[in-house]
Amino acid sequence: MSEDDPILTTREAAQLLGVAVSTVQIWMESGALPAWKTPGGHRRVRLSAVRQLQSRQHEEPPLPDAPAPQAPTAPVAASVAPLPTFDGPSGHALLDTPPEEVFDRLVRLAAHVTGCPMALMTVLTPRRQWFKARTGVELAETPREWAFCNGALATGETFVVADAAGDPRFAANPLVRGAPHVRFYAGVPLEDVQGRRFGTLCVLDREPRRLRERELRALRELAEIACDEIRRRG
Repeated sequence: MSEDDPILTTREAAQLLGVAVSTVQIWMESGALPAWKTPGGHRRVRLSAVRQLQSRQHEEPPLPDAPAPQAPTAPVAASVAPLPTFDGPSGHALLDTPPEEVFDRLVRLAAHVTGCPMALMTVLTPRRQWFKARTGVELAETPREWAFCNGALATGETFVVADAAGDPRFAANPLVRGAPHVRFYAGVPLEDVQGRRFGTLCVLDREPRRLRERELRALRELAEIACDEIRRRG
């Protein structure tokens, strides 16, 4: 190990950057801060990578902080859709619940019928985009400001981005610039028994593309199955 470029822990990187440890973890997972994991599962990063990120922060809008993002890296497709007030201390009843096969199966089917390598079932709060189910994506959540799903929640309709890298609303988004390198997005809003929009069933690709009408219809039908399951639970 070079003394001029030592290896840092996540906490040491957070102290240098002046942000929360959870924020650094999200930057590492998104690729904004190159890092790796030790055999024991601990994240490590070179000092040089931290210095490079500091330099970019002086030149670009700041990356959002995970607990309370104030300045998104990129504008989203639509203004962040206001969410209804959900009962309970943590928001929607699905938030932070364990994986469930019924929803895992739906995201796998969504990826299969559209030919997309990634699919998600998302739950949004004013600050978080959490993934109830996912395939092809390692991230478990992102800051709300990064969410393509804002467009679907704002309109209440299927929301499609054909090429995020060429779209000024998304080109600087960390999910486009870094892992998982999103280029295509299609999301259908999900509603609970009271008709409140709280998240989406969505598919993503690393290449620009379009979906056929039958693929969009299948995605909507799978989203309706997810809604039926949620409504059945009350």
